[in-house]
Amino acid sequence: MSSFGFGTLTVALFALVCCSGSDEKAFEVHMRLEKLIVKPKESFEVNCSTTCNQPEVGGLETSLNKILLREQTQWKHYLISNISHDTVLWCHFTCSGKQKSMSSNVSVYQPPRQVFLTLQPTWVAVGKSFTIECRVPAVEPLDSLTLSLLRGSETLHSQTFGKAAPALQEATATFSSMAHREDGHHNFSCLAVLDLMSRGGEVFCTHSAPKMLEIYEPVPDSQMVIIVTVVSVLLFLFVTSVLLCFIFSQHWRQRRMGTYGVRAAWRRLPQAFRP
Repeated sequence: MSSFGFGTLTVALFALVCCSGSDEKAFEVHMRLEKLIVKPKESFEVNCSTTCNQPEVGGLETSLNKILLREQTQWKHYLISNISHDTVLWCHFTCSGKQKSMSSNVSVYQPPRQVFLTLQPTWVAVGKSFTIECRVPAVEPLDSLTLSLLRGSETLHSQTFGKAAPALQEATATFSSMAHREDGHHNFSCLAVLDLMSRGGEVFCTHSAPKMLEIYEPVPDSQMVIIVTVVSVLLFLFVTSVLLCFIFSQHWRQRRMGTYGVRAAWRRLPQAFRP
């Protein structure tokens, strides 16, 4: 064999080894989800694919119910159903003995359907403290929820919730404030916003029913003393007048009954004893 032929064969073998190795290392796995966030019990579709021309094995790993709808050599299409909680899906393929995978998180959401507002107390003096409480039952994910306590259109307090908060629980926001004279002219309400835009969803907004505070001016201590004194004097005069009326009426009755008694005795005397 000539040196030229031997060199050509060596280059070809080297290229074959390098190309096959590069193909093995270069293949990728992709996952395409119809939705990243779904309602409980909702179904959605997932597609797993690879760039490997002849994958040895591949599929989707999940604890949820799955049905293989369609497949080709380089992809598989599934229907996922009966989801009840946040989960992780895994697409995997094996090419030339090497396995690669790709994962994606799917979240379950419950929009805020009911928002309850409580004012405590509902009747408060100017300068005294009152509390606003907002409650939203059965909402998730909490890390996408914001509760805003409003006075008219003014935001008094906003509260968000961290990822560590338990799912599907009652979300609560509380705010305490000093009562002002103008508070009696405004509605208080709570706005619950579940923002799922970052997860491919939409924004859900729900308002509570508006409520109003009854505001009154506190009575100064000096005025209170005057009022108590005046009421006490009037009560004393009333009781005294009642007692005097009773005494005079008894005295008048006794005098009248005494005169009538003398006259009656005079009539009962015999005629002989009369002058």
